Amino acid sequence: MKTSSNGVQVMHYFEQCRLKAYPDPATGGDPWTIGYGDTGPDVVPGLTITQDEADGRFAKRLTREFEPGVLKALTRAPNQGQFDAMVCLAYNIGVPNFRASTLVRKFNAGDDAGAADQFLVWNKAAGKVMLGLRRRRAAERELFQGMNGDQAIAIGAAVV
Repeated sequence: MKTSSNGVQVMHYFEQCRLKAYPDPATGGDPWTIGYGDTGPDVVPGLTITQDEADGRFAKRLTREFEPGVLKALTRAPNQGQFDAMVCLAYNIGVPNFRASTLVRKFNAGDDAGAADQFLVWNKAAGKVMLGLRRRRAAERELFQGMNGDQAIAIGAAVV
């Protein structure tokens, strides 16, 4: 299963491509990030990439790390919106955190409504509730429940 254009749209909207490395907004330091939220040992202060490199880094991590990581955590098949939303969440919180989440347990148990509500729990960075994460999680929840990317983003952007 592959992430649809709706899932990519939501991730791109909330990750906002930046071509110069920047510090984590929650910590003001590590991990340094570039492109569409890409981190790793090669992302250091002063690093600059092109748009093509940002697009390539995003696509590579999506297909090698996040899509397979989400599928491996699930014991039942998601629909496209559910998969897109879960990949978006895993892209932001990491596959290990996603696998260990109550969201995955609820989804695997067949509790789609309970799983949808669990998106909203992941609203903190460095122990602080972040408005950007509240907005992103609202959008992911809507994507999970069947809205398209534009609708999900509009609902997430309206969170105050």
